[in-house]
Formats: sequence, structure tokens, C-alpha cells
Amino acid sequence: MNPRNGHPRLALALCIAGILAMRTAYAQAGDAPAYRDRIIAPDNLQELPPDEEAGQDSGGLPRSFRIELLASRNERGGDRYDEYGISAGGHWETADWGAFSLDATLFDSDRKRFDGLQGSQGGLGGAATLWQRDLYLNGSWRVNNGLGVLNTPSTPLQRSQYRFYLPTVAFAGVSSEWQDDRRGLLVQGSFGRAGLYNGTRMVGFELADGEAASLGAQWQWSPQWSGTASFLGTHGRIVPDDRGEAVLEQGDTQALYAATAWQGERDSVQLNLLASDSDIGDAAGVWIDASARRGRYTHNYGGYRLQPDLAWGALPINNDIQGGYYRIAYQYARWIWNASVDRIESISGAGFDGTYATGYARYQADSTLGYGASLNLRRSGDTAHSAQLFLDKSTAWGQTRVQIDQAGADGGQESWQVSVDQALPLQQGTRLSASLAYGELHYENQDEATRAATLSLYGGRDISERLSIDGSARWTHGDGDGAVRGTDFNLGVNWRMTPRWSVNAALYQSTGSQRSPFILDPLVTETPFISLPRDRSVFLTLRYERSAGRPQAMLGGGSSGPAGSVAGSLYLDENGDGVRAASEQPAANVTVLLDGRYAARTDSLGNFEFPRVAAGAHRLTVVPDNLPLPWYIDDAATQRVVQVVVRQAARVEIGARRQR
Repeated sequence: MNPRNGHPRLALALCIAGILAMRTAYAQAGDAPAYRDRIIAPDNLQELPPDEEAGQDSGGLPRSFRIELLASRNERGGDRYDEYGISAGGHWETADWGAFSLDATLFDSDRKRFDGLQGSQGGLGGAATLWQRDLYLNGSWRVNNGLGVLNTPSTPLQRSQYRFYLPTVAFAGVSSEWQDDRRGLLVQGSFGRAGLYNGTRMVGFELADGEAASLGAQWQWSPQWSGTASFLGTHGRIVPDDRGEAVLEQGDTQALYAATAWQGERDSVQLNLLASDSDIGDAAGVWIDASARRGRYTHNYGGYRLQPDLAWGALPINNDIQGGYYRIAYQYARWIWNASVDRIESISGAGFDGTYATGYARYQADSTLGYGASLNLRRSGDTAHSAQLFLDKSTAWGQTRVQIDQAGADGGQESWQVSVDQALPLQQGTRLSASLAYGELHYENQDEATRAATLSLYGGRDISERLSIDGSARWTHGDGDGAVRGTDFNLGVNWRMTPRWSVNAALYQSTGSQRSPFILDPLVTETPFISLPRDRSVFLTLRYERSAGRPQAMLGGGSSGPAGSVAGSLYLDENGDGVRAASEQPAANVTVLLDGRYAARTDSLGNFEFPRVAAGAHRLTVVPDNLPLPWYIDDAATQRVVQVVVRQAARVEIGARRQR
């Protein structure tokens, strides 16, 4: 309506009404309360329902206790025997004495075995380990003490080896480690009776006739420089018997190791010296490892001379070699590749002489597709090679790897294998991976190739909150000389009858084992081909466990609060892809630490668990005390950070690797 066309009064009334409406709206807005943040403060959150696992005893520091009744029936080759035992363990957190953990087993076995050293074995056996960790003394000293069945400690420089590995020795006795982080000083020592782990499904320890003793120290005297020295004396050497089982052979060894290292921003160098005196002879060795980081490239290089009969404790180490190596690695965006070359000579003339070269490359084409290849070459008196092509693909069906392996040597020994590994993306509480392989495998001292097909499965399912099943199975069928046929499986069922009582049943069967022909590495101590006898066992466990106290305190968090759990597995990552394939073997009886204080050991499936852990970030540390050579845990896997969610199980898979 236009006021110029004769309706001025109506237009004026509409304007006055609009002004009054705006004044009323502004007045109402002025009377409204100011905006307030609607986020509920943590102090006002409604409490979670009580944790039935903690019961009513939720005060004080964390503590737990478990006791198990064990029974097993075993068949190995033509032998049949039973084992019955009891196991106990727990964790205790104290205000002034650090954290305590106990793992003990006592069993009775009617097994009879002649090992060539102590004769028939049977009767009572077992093992017990008590740890006290993080005992803080006046000043800046932190102490870790162990009592029972242990492994000799080693200093950080001794463990951080690039090409050579110095193993630990199992013994029954005492161990102590004193660390002053402020001064960069570490002192450690141990003493006891040397021995071997034994027991089929129950962990035991067999004492030898002699002792094992170690003493070591490390000092960082400047921000860049550090040094270490360690002594190890043992009685006995570990050798395989005619059935492939480890036994102790009589003999004394004393060895002294010393090293110094310089660490800069982009470069590092470490000089290592080793001398040993044993019944088989005196020997010395020296090796130097250096690294340089230049942009996207990392260079590693070094030299070594290790005399014949060089020893470190009871386990064999590299010796009778001299030479040098160079390795270059590149990583940026989608590309990862590395290459290395070793020149090796036998000092005595009775060992390996030649050149060894490797190459590895992987390209990530997009977020779902990656592919690569590796090549190993060995040239000495004869020539051998192994090659690998692989493709990784992520789809709605999960993670898939297709891999082709080929190996050959002079004399017509040719092997090839095609395999497919599939990790399925299932709902929470269900896990499954499968592997299928087929090829012609030609092992050493074998006249004809063996055609073999293998199907492997690994996984588990939480059927309910109280019932779960885990296991692995492998079916193998071969035709030809030395073919392996049969089904190997390891199946476990866990039923939590009440919050504190549970039953675990396990069935295990193995029909044989062969070494892969695709692994070439002249620096690895030779593992002879062993055909294991038929092995079958049925295992039953009745467990009672009780937890009390508030969950473990978190860094930067409160002293109490909601909790979850941590579970996972440790395995031998054959293809190095970081995903556990069904065909890859578990790493059993290896120690895993939670936040450096609480300990658990992996079972026959490589599984471990820490129940009732406070929600938040926690650190998992793998102690490679019983990891088989030449496997190792790299830095990323040794210190794994895991995030625990309220009333959920945080699951991690940790893969041990071999040097490429």
C-alpha cells in the first residue's frame, strides 16, 4: 500500500505497531537469563554402576590374586604322560616399597625323558618368580629386584644392537637393577643356578650343575656420550638333543662385554668389544655400528671381526666371521625402500665366505592399495637367492595380502609358494584371519621338491560376556619326499562362571615343523632342520581370582576412577606387514609389562591380559627374555602406548621381526 495514494493514516498506524512490537521483543530479551555452558562438570557426573569384578573392596592401592588348579594329558611321539599342578600369582601396589608381582607354578609329572646329562626326568617340577619394581630410594635412585626363575639382565647399549644379538641366560636366583635417571647411571647384577625351561603345558625349570652370574653398569657422562661394561659367567651350553629338544651340555664360559656410544642429532656410532674364555677356547670380537640421517635417507654401516669359538653365556652367537656392511633406507610419503650389502669372510677358513645383499621396496598407491617386493642374494661357494612379491589391499572384506615367494640355489634346488592372507573386519568381540598357501618346497638334503597346500585359521569370539573361544588351526597336505600331512591346532575355551571363578580348557596338537626355505641370512646362527614327533595335549585349568583397590593411577589423572582391561598377542611377523596372519606362529612364554610395573606372560597362543586397568593411556613393554633367535622386538613395538576405554578391552597385536 502506497501512502502517497491517499492512505496516510493506515500507513502511520502500521509503523507505530511495528515499533511497539520491536520494543516488546527487546524487553523480553532483556529479561531472559544469560547463556550458560551446558557441559556437565566432571564432579557432577553420575557415578557408574559398581564394578562387579572389584567387589566391595575398592579402597586402597591396587592388588590382585589368582590361584589355579592345572591338569593335562600329553602324548609326544610314543610317550604318554600326565601333569598335575597348582599355579599362583598376583600384583600388589605399595606406597613405600614399589610394586610386587608373583608368578609361581608347581606340578607333578610322570614323564620319562633321557637328556644325556641328568638322566630320567619326572616327578616334581615348577618355577616361581617374584618381582619388586619401581622402589624409590632417597635421592633419585629407582630399584628393580627379582627372585626366582629369571633371565640375566642386560644394559640398554647391550640390547641396542643393529647386526649382532647377545642373548640372555635363564637361571634360578636373584637379580637387582639400580638406576639413577638424574645422573644417567645404571648398575645391575644377578646370581643363581643356570638351567632350562621345561614342562609341556606347565612352565617349569630344570636346574643345571653350575651357576650363572652377571654384573653390568652403564653411565651417560655427557648428553652425547655413554658407556657400558658387562660380565657374564655360566656353566653349561644349550644344544639340541637327537629329538630337537634343548639340553645343557657341560662347560664353563666367562665373557666380558664393553661398549661406548656417541649420539648426535643426526648421527650415532657405537663401538663394541667382547672377549670370552671357555672350555672350547679363548676368543675376542670387535664390531662397530654407525648411522647417519640425511633428510629422507638413513644410512647404517659398520665392520666386525669375531674370532672362532666366541661365546656369550649358554647360547650360541655369531663367530668366525669378519667383514663389513652398508644399509640405506628411504621413507617418504608413499615410498618405503631399503637395500644392504654384507661382505663376510671366515677367519678360520671353515665358515662362510662371500657376499650377501638384500633389497626391499613398498609403494602405497592409495589409502587402500599397497604393493612391493624384496630380494635376497647370497654368493659364496654356491649362489642362492630368494625373492618375494606382495600386494596389500583393504576392502570391505578386511585386509588382504597376496604374496609370491621364490627361492633357488645351485644344484637345481628351486622352491616357490603362492599365499593369500586375509584379516576379516568383524564386529567387536569377534576376530578371524585366514591364510591359504600352495607351492613346491625344496628343503636342504632333500632329493625332490615337496608339493604342499596349507590352510591356516586364527581367531576367536566372545560368545557372551562370560564365555569366549580362541584358537588357531592349520591343515597341511603334501606330496613328495619329506611331505608333511596332518592338522595342527591350538584351541582354548574360557568360561567365567562367576566374577571370580573361571574354567579354561585347551586342546593342542602338532604333527611336525619345517624351516622355511625362503629365509637367507648368513649372519643368523644356523637352525638345523628338525622333524618334530607327534605332539598332543589336553589342558584344563580351574582359576580363582580376586582384585581389590582402586584401579591403577594414571599420569595426569585422578587416583581412582573407571577401569577397562588390556589384552593382546605377541607373534612372529614373518612377512613384516604388522598384521597377524593365520600362518604366523605365536611367541609363547614372553614377559609383557604394563607401565613398567605389572608383568604377564604370553600363553601358547601368544596371548596376554591385564584385567582392571584404569581408563586412559598406558605403556606396554615387551621383555624379549624367551623370544627365539633371530627374532627381535623393534623400538616401536617394545614401547607400545595403548588407550584404555571404560569397561572395554583394549586389544593390541605386537609382531616380532627379523632384520631385512
